[in-house]
Amino acid sequence: MSILITGGRGKIARAIHAGLTTHGLDARVASREPADLPGAVALDTSDPTSLANALDGISQVFLYADPATATLFAQSAEQAGVKQVVLLSSMSAQADNDHATGDPHAEAERVISSGSYATTRLQPGTFMSNAIYWSYQLRATGQIRMPYLDAEEAPIHEQDIADVALKVLLDGPGSAHDGRAYPMTGPESMTRRHQLDLITQVTDVPINAVDLTPEQGFEELSPIMRNPAQLTSLMSYWSSRVGTPHPLEPTVELLTTHPARPFTTWLQDNPTVFQ
Repeated sequence: MSILITGGRGKIARAIHAGLTTHGLDARVASREPADLPGAVALDTSDPTSLANALDGISQVFLYADPATATLFAQSAEQAGVKQVVLLSSMSAQADNDHATGDPHAEAERVISSGSYATTRLQPGTFMSNAIYWSYQLRATGQIRMPYLDAEEAPIHEQDIADVALKVLLDGPGSAHDGRAYPMTGPESMTRRHQLDLITQVTDVPINAVDLTPEQGFEELSPIMRNPAQLTSLMSYWSSRVGTPHPLEPTVELLTTHPARPFTTWLQDNPTVFQ
């Protein structure tokens, strides 16, 4: 039996595939456009036939959360005899989050966890790779414009997420991971203002940081985040984190052989992002 990794174009999926291959396991990455990704399996999670074909012979799946297709995936996984699903969700889906009931990740978790297969939910917070989007803005405008620059986050390196997913997949169904949700953070709580300072320290690229008002932030982010309710929830969350250090989760260190990687490591791993 094989392991299917969805989101084949992403760094997390590629890192999981590399790890599984190193352990001698048969792993397949899936993509909507497999022709552009050598060795990938075609997968449209909204198409029952595509799902059936991609899941044929699959025992385990690494899955990106998508509430729009979660029900169809769960049905298809049951029919295919999948034994384990490792779901990449979000910390925003946690039950103690005031906005979890309206969060799309929470809905995807609910649906995917209803299957008879073993389910493990990975719930990372802010990704360090969000800095890539900042670099686009910097190149276009010479500025990085965000509301709540002093909101505290504990961003996580995508390789750490992949390492945790790899551990869960290697341990397989029937392990202590079954039914668990693993909140995940990086090793340090920091403001986004401090993240921008670290970018300059590591890359020598000067950054003009503009702290937008909430009204300006909503206006400028609306074209990017087209779900107004989700953007309102996100803005409220950022507001709540100003002056409040983000709780740190030990998941990476507990489930892997190393501590979580700091943001400076991410910058060193991605030297061309801000060049």
